[in-house]
Amino acid sequence: MKVVILGASSETDVPGIESITGTVDLAFAPDEVALGVELPGSEILVGWDFQGNELVHQWHRALDLKWIHWCGAGVDAVLFEDLQKSDVVLTNARGIFDRVMAEYVLGYMLVETKDFITTRKNQENHVWNSRSIAKLQGDHVLVFGVGSIGREIARVLNTIGLRVSGVGRSERKNDPDFYKVYASSNIGSALPESNWVIGVLPSTPETVQYFDAAFFSKMNSGARFINVGRGGAVVEADLINALEQNTIAGAMLDVFNTEPMKQNDPLWDAPNLLASPHMSGDYQGYVADVVNQFKDNLEKYMAGQPLLNIVDKSLGFVPSSPERTD
Repeated sequence: MKVVILGASSETDVPGIESITGTVDLAFAPDEVALGVELPGSEILVGWDFQGNELVHQWHRALDLKWIHWCGAGVDAVLFEDLQKSDVVLTNARGIFDRVMAEYVLGYMLVETKDFITTRKNQENHVWNSRSIAKLQGDHVLVFGVGSIGREIARVLNTIGLRVSGVGRSERKNDPDFYKVYASSNIGSALPESNWVIGVLPSTPETVQYFDAAFFSKMNSGARFINVGRGGAVVEADLINALEQNTIAGAMLDVFNTEPMKQNDPLWDAPNLLASPHMSGDYQGYVADVVNQFKDNLEKYMAGQPLLNIVDKSLGFVPSSPERTD
């Protein structure tokens, strides 16, 4: 059985993968040319570079491909029409990054609520400025995207006394993680009543430029916006304008329309914006966890068992359960 790893040159690029060399025939495709050479005869493809789009150009060579494992939560780079129409199974790294991303979101919320940035600046200037600060407990949070990452964010925030609601494809009552789940078509007063608005939307045609001027105009003027989902979900010029006009109090972005950001990107200087370089899901040791997740799924595949994290290719993400399409 041949397994080709896209975005890696050798075993050293994928620590831990060497343990399966006696089980499968490993091949490496660091670029599109190499992928074109290695695809024929490959039954499994591992997308090590989860942002790479080389496969679409070499799809005509993927005649033996049966399973693609994408080493990221988002699969938009590989979700092209021919793959969607094919019988090739697509899985992703769902679950790997949930907890650390939830911690990242909480970290930003604490930085803003406790005004740590001002405290640090005062320290650097030798200024003693004791003052009252806000508390998070009791704040209302609205999470757009109620998949595994959104749910872990809700669980973490629930533990410190925030009221966390979610926005999904359909309304839900008695949800185990969210105070309430609103349908995206009917969020009512939830948006203007929320102190924190968090985007973890998957990349689908419906979510492109979802957070726009009309959206920001409905937010509470004292609220803050966070996006750790997909950069394409935000109209960045509209967010900058909302910050400049004090339509909202602040924002944190970890994902962007263009990555890395160009030197002259106006987001660098947007007021009350914290911009981080797509790192909310990266943690020390995550590479080993990603590799182990693939190896666990490979064991299931070879045993003829159902795979974990099968992406619904018509939706672009892994539904939370067979009954749901979050």
